[in-house]
Amino acid sequence: MQGIGALARTTGVKVETIRYYERIGLLALPTRTSGNYRIYREEDVARLGFVRRARTLGFSIDQIRTLLDLADQPDRSCASIDAIAKEHLEEIDHKIADLTSLREELATRIDACSSNRVAECRILEALSPAPDFMKSAEGRSS
Repeated sequence: MQGIGALARTTGVKVETIRYYERIGLLALPTRTSGNYRIYREEDVARLGFVRRARTLGFSIDQIRTLLDLADQPDRSCASIDAIAKEHLEEIDHKIADLTSLREELATRIDACSSNRVAECRILEALSPAPDFMKSAEGRSS
């Protein structure tokens, strides 16, 4: 058994994050000493390690909550877990596609920049709002 500081050092999770996970129910509220200090068991260390690893892999809090609920039912089929993982993989693939598109756009703008004068900078031009956007923004501020 260990206190919150030791749990934080063991798992690499900040104390405030541990408290947050307790508030939202990802971690069970720990038992307390007579001096009101939190005491964590090995199961808490393992559960927090699971949460940390899942967060590192980009799973949402809701997905992690569902995965933990499923993990507490070892005799169930893992089809639901597979579905969550596949959904998350699709989200990652979409993010990669978006980032690839952004990268290509920025690389194109950098290549088009002559680096002579700011007035001719294609990067600034690309970041500036289109005239149609400015007209609609002016209409909203009236």
